[in-house]
Amino acid sequence: MNILNTIIAAKRIEVEERKKTTPLNALEKKAFFQRTPLSLASFLKNPDKTGIIAEFKRKSPSKGNINSNADVTQVTGAYARFGASAISVLTDEQFFGGSAQDLEAARQLDIPLLRKDFMIDSYQVYEAKAMGADIILLIAACLKPTEVYELSKLAKELGLSVLLELHDEEELKHVGEFTPIVGINNRNLKTFEVNIEKSLEMASKLPPNCLKVAESGIDKVEMIQLFKKNGFDGFLIGEQFMKASNPAKSFEQFINELNNNA
Repeated sequence: MNILNTIIAAKRIEVEERKKTTPLNALEKKAFFQRTPLSLASFLKNPDKTGIIAEFKRKSPSKGNINSNADVTQVTGAYARFGASAISVLTDEQFFGGSAQDLEAARQLDIPLLRKDFMIDSYQVYEAKAMGADIILLIAACLKPTEVYELSKLAKELGLSVLLELHDEEELKHVGEFTPIVGINNRNLKTFEVNIEKSLEMASKLPPNCLKVAESGIDKVEMIQLFKKNGFDGFLIGEQFMKASNPAKSFEQFINELNNNA
């Protein structure tokens, strides 16, 4: 069993337990559930922003501990201050050291927040809105096209944006009516190998009206410039900043370099 299958098996158990603890009607009564979510597309298209979806992540299965002591409010505040278009917050605890509390702490910011987790059940979409998220991530590698359709349709009904993540050409069939923003993961989720050339080739096969987001393995300004030349609108970056002793400063320096090379 590869790591993705291991995570999904654990997630199914976790979600069933949470349904028992906090039923759907309790989620709908939470304060954040009543707010109007921000549009990821609008922020990605905003010329005053960088296009970067900056990620807050404490650890990962492939890298182990990345920055277990990072302060979510300090880091995400810097992301917003220096021009991120959106912020991705890990909410998976077992494998990534995240939590709903991390996302709720970042909700003070006026910027779209992505709930970065392994979404397999409609309950998690309601959860995402209840914790203050504006965007959910749907990973094609762990969902059938029909499941992507149903979850993305529900997200739209709740006012949430969807980032559909692909990492293999066979997953292009997951792109549909309710997934106009498509992320291409440069890192294979089953082997964790990074292949940018494959990502660029896949992007050329997406529908022309899709907003394209490059994900994972981006650690140089030159890579963002390359992706922009190939029609990408967004760039999800996490580890590059989080592995620094001061992620906020690392992000600021990266943005300064990006602006100086524009």
